[in-house]
Amino acid sequence: MHDMVFMKKLAILVSGSGSNMQSIIDSTKHGILEGFAQVVLVISSNSNAYAIERAKRENIRTLCVERKNFKDEKSFNDAMLKNLQNEGADIICLAGYTRMIGYGIIKAYPDRILNMHPALLPKFGGKGMYGYHVHEAVVKAKEQESGATVHFVEKEYDTGEIIMQQAIVILDKDTPQDVAQKVLAVEHQIYPKAIKKVIKNLK
Repeated sequence: MHDMVFMKKLAILVSGSGSNMQSIIDSTKHGILEGFAQVVLVISSNSNAYAIERAKRENIRTLCVERKNFKDEKSFNDAMLKNLQNEGADIICLAGYTRMIGYGIIKAYPDRILNMHPALLPKFGGKGMYGYHVHEAVVKAKEQESGATVHFVEKEYDTGEIIMQQAIVILDKDTPQDVAQKVLAVEHQIYPKAIKKVIKNLK
């Protein structure tokens, strides 16, 4: 039996359908994060994100914090940080979150903000390289493999230290949709594992 005192509180940041978020939630209930972590907060940058519905079904506190409702970047980031701290979040997981994370949040959570990137970094990373764009670029480059990378979030896109990676094989006939499907399956496997690894390494 795990000592519940050591359970880490996760906050998940989303902008879309939230399938990675769901895989994390599932793993805290009956998977490798059970007894290690619980999801206490989901913040969406988009009020229409299907992830909000998913989180509500799980009875997880859900907030929508949209940039357009704040006068500037600083007040937006301050609101984000305040919500994370109020909920006592230990670790922040980006799951298809499309906004840049403010430096104040990165400073407050050193080596505690994780992101999932749908390629094998450092390849196919950086500005504009997110979601479907990545898979299109991979297929266009005639790569024979791609995969998923969980990494720490730094000030620049996709530059933080890599926590875990897993590759998939790309066949000649694979379309970007095919690659996206294969990569997503890997994402769902490795994100909970990477979170557990980070939790175990927390000082």
